[in-house]
Amino acid sequence: MDVPHCIVLRGPRRRQEDSPGVTRRPAKAPPGGPPRGGPRNGPEGPHTPRTGSPVASEAVANDKTAATQGSNGQGSHATGGAAGRYAQALLELAKDNKSVDFTAAEVEKLSAVMQGDASFRAFLADPRLDSKAQRAGAFAVLDRAGVGGEVKNLVGVLIANRRLAVLPGVLHAFGNLLAEQRGQQMAEVTTAHPLSNTQRAQIAARLTEAGYSNVRLSETVDASILGGLILRIGSRLYDTSIKSRLQRLSYAMKGAA
Repeated sequence: MDVPHCIVLRGPRRRQEDSPGVTRRPAKAPPGGPPRGGPRNGPEGPHTPRTGSPVASEAVANDKTAATQGSNGQGSHATGGAAGRYAQALLELAKDNKSVDFTAAEVEKLSAVMQGDASFRAFLADPRLDSKAQRAGAFAVLDRAGVGGEVKNLVGVLIANRRLAVLPGVLHAFGNLLAEQRGQQMAEVTTAHPLSNTQRAQIAARLTEAGYSNVRLSETVDASILGGLILRIGSRLYDTSIKSRLQRLSYAMKGAA
């Protein structure tokens, strides 16, 4: 897939100070001790989340709120709602443990696994699986990818709260929050297939040429766009997907009829 030159014809009208869609809503857990009510059906084994951790406390405290929104309503682009709260709790915990860089690397690792494995994405969204099956499947994938630490604990919390389907949204929201903290601009890129390192470098170079500096890419795979890419940065949207081209052709043919 060639990166289209059209995405660099015009630079930003004004500098975007905030990453798009980030909800500024701190969600710190109550200090000390287990959260009220305790986790439901907590994960078993050596990777059980610590009930006193901000991630676990936040997950349990917001479980009723998340339930009213539905487990599949967050989407991969969510930065608010349940996904945003879990992401905020994870970032706060990483700050407290002075492990932001390590946690960010683990998030990137897990995001790469999801982008490249359609069956794992389907597994995350499957509502028929019980907690035991989710733990076995998810932890097996995490172990193979070498993902551990608080990110693995987070997955356990999501499973315990029946929120595993929002994991893609949590990782996306974490990336947005981290980019905001570091003064980066977030560019959301949607492609039909995972990007290669060469394509990432091409996109970053074109954005730099267009006047966007210190950009962080957030990648989403959506086979329905057929090919090309959709890029959103700030208030600007560049859509060169084959799906959009076909739609425009269809509209043009209807207008000419």
